[in-house]
Amino acid sequence: MLQKALALLALVIVPGWAQAAIPIQHWTHASGARVYLVESPSIPMLDVQIDVDGGSRRDPAAQVGLASVTADLLTAGVAAQGTAPALDENQLAEAWADLGASFGASASGERFSLSLRSLTQPDLLQRAVALAARQLAAPAWPDAVWQRDRARMVAAWQEAQTRPATHAGRAFAQAVYGDHPYGREATPPTWAAIDTAAMQAFYRRHVAACRTQVVLVGAVDRAGAERIVGQFMAAIAPHGCEALPVVPDVPKLTAAVEKRIPFDAAQAQVLVGQPGMARNDPDFFPLFVGNYILGGGGFVSRLTTEVREKRGLSYSVYSYFAPGLQAGAFQLGLTTRPDQADQALAVAREVVQRFVADGPTEAELQAAKDFLVNGFALRIDSNRKLLDNVANIAWYGLPLDYLDGWTGQVQRVGTADIRRAFQRVLQPERMVTLVLGAR
Repeated sequence: MLQKALALLALVIVPGWAQAAIPIQHWTHASGARVYLVESPSIPMLDVQIDVDGGSRRDPAAQVGLASVTADLLTAGVAAQGTAPALDENQLAEAWADLGASFGASASGERFSLSLRSLTQPDLLQRAVALAARQLAAPAWPDAVWQRDRARMVAAWQEAQTRPATHAGRAFAQAVYGDHPYGREATPPTWAAIDTAAMQAFYRRHVAACRTQVVLVGAVDRAGAERIVGQFMAAIAPHGCEALPVVPDVPKLTAAVEKRIPFDAAQAQVLVGQPGMARNDPDFFPLFVGNYILGGGGFVSRLTTEVREKRGLSYSVYSYFAPGLQAGAFQLGLTTRPDQADQALAVAREVVQRFVADGPTEAELQAAKDFLVNGFALRIDSNRKLLDNVANIAWYGLPLDYLDGWTGQVQRVGTADIRRAFQRVLQPERMVTLVLGAR
């Protein structure tokens, strides 16, 4: 019953969030952790996310995939502590099920993240926080589980090699990012170089209180949040605070790169792009709104109009920016019949070149603003979505009133802003073009 209630609560729209200011409390814990809290007492639930600089960009070159597998194995059991017995992965899963709560870990390109969701009934929340703290303090790192999981990962990797999108994505990333960590891929040899000792060392090095951010959204006040953060930071306090090296910027492309890869498939893969923008780019909103018009707006985008609707060259065509702490890729992608690949590519390139040169029309811009502003409420209509947004505010150092001013930022974007921003960031004559499976 508890899990069913928790699942239903997760879907409840939080009243007033889309219309009123969202007060984000922020302070620094005694451990050095940065804490962000949004109190939402109307729903008896709490979501917590802990983020540290320990994503895949921190993987050693010979052990690509280390951050991800470390996160996976973190939830595979806990060691005995004092009078508390060890729990294997099945016992741990049962313990969380009994609480009607959940705890997980994951690693993205930049972040190593841990998350807790629990109802806030005092006894349940106290036990859930205590169990999560145990997992933070004493992961079991079971070698047998790692050997099993690694075999599964290798099998999945081998199966993925039969898919054209796998080869296209790999070649595109390597061409856009070069030797930068953003472009690396985990493979069977890099997994073979990883053992549980490497995971333990990676975990202790990167999950350090001094550079942790903790975001809490739900029915807890500041005093309660401080107690929860205190338990979590005490669990990782023995990790210390080892300095991390600076991750270099993504190098800009100095010339166009074109790669054509033979592949026997029913559809050809076409990818075009370059290093784009970092999240702190001052033109984030002109680029965001502009890309909605160019290729991010689905059936109403220019790329869809020109490539699909007018010429029938592809069922789906898209573009997006992937901003991070460093410049993530701008990517345009489509699939098409192998004999139409060159034609579809030529049309897509021409659309991008014209958009960069001229920008959108006033009608296109107004339609984009209407859609984005009217859809803003859906970005923050649950605890989980609000947690994600606040975590991003914290991670990228955005203003605490960022969500309150989001629609205003969109409304202030003009056609000249989009044209200027796209001309500064994108260079159509120096992009990577990847075509796989054309005939």
